[in-house]
Amino acid sequence: MAWKHKSIAVLGLALFFAIILFVQIAMYLLNILFGPLELFNIFNFCVSLFEKGTFAHYAILLIVNAYIFYTVFIICKKIVQQILLLSSFQNKIQLLINNDKSKQLNQTFNRNNDDIVVIDYKEPLAFTFGFFKPVIVLSTTLTEMLDSKELEAVIYHETSHQRYYDGVKVFILQIISESIWYIPLTRWSYQNYRIMIELVADEYAINRMGSELGLGSALLKLIKKKQLKVNSNLTPAIVHFADTTVDYRLQQLINPQQSIPVKVQTRSIVISLNVFILILFLLVIA
Repeated sequence: MAWKHKSIAVLGLALFFAIILFVQIAMYLLNILFGPLELFNIFNFCVSLFEKGTFAHYAILLIVNAYIFYTVFIICKKIVQQILLLSSFQNKIQLLINNDKSKQLNQTFNRNNDDIVVIDYKEPLAFTFGFFKPVIVLSTTLTEMLDSKELEAVIYHETSHQRYYDGVKVFILQIISESIWYIPLTRWSYQNYRIMIELVADEYAINRMGSELGLGSALLKLIKKKQLKVNSNLTPAIVHFADTTVDYRLQQLINPQQSIPVKVQTRSIVISLNVFILILFLLVIA
């Protein structure tokens, strides 16, 4: 489970930056809403550096408030968008459900929670949908296209996403990367976490199947169907079986011992570290 450990480290990196900043933002807002609090806050400290009543004081106060408003707005906007997309997407899935095939697959693969949903759709689709009670969604075209071993491998792959709640984690990283974009490592974490969770899910499927043949064969069939492009702007935070990470996954299947480089630009590291050092400096001198 090497990729599992790596994915946890990447997730932790983004959460590390986010927690520090979001806690400071929350403290600043609490200070405004509930009066002066005896808690140190970076933003209050920055404002206090300038004498009250001066132009500099009001300028820095405006900048701080604009930054807080922008960050809170982005977070709230993403959450509202996601709720609306999830609701709309769920309604569309409900209209397409094939109850007979869904029941058949749940019985075949001993899914006690009936968490596999088969939909009537002309394209081969497989993805995990939902945050707190994720379900596996498969299209009838996919189930007809794959043989029993390939279909089992796909279901195990999606089970990994379901088991580890990858959908909600991806959404959290998306919020972090867009709200604190000025720390480039958060964007890097978001992009590479998406790759790593696919490799983790492949590992899970291979371990359960005892072979990579079913998984590799399923991926190749989907490549031939060209079902690799997904418009993330039109769908909620769902995790697809065949997405843009297929090249990495095939490399890993061909040579499991090969280390796939998750590249990070030196510029991103330098900018992120400089921002973090500035935050630490403010915390220390206050």
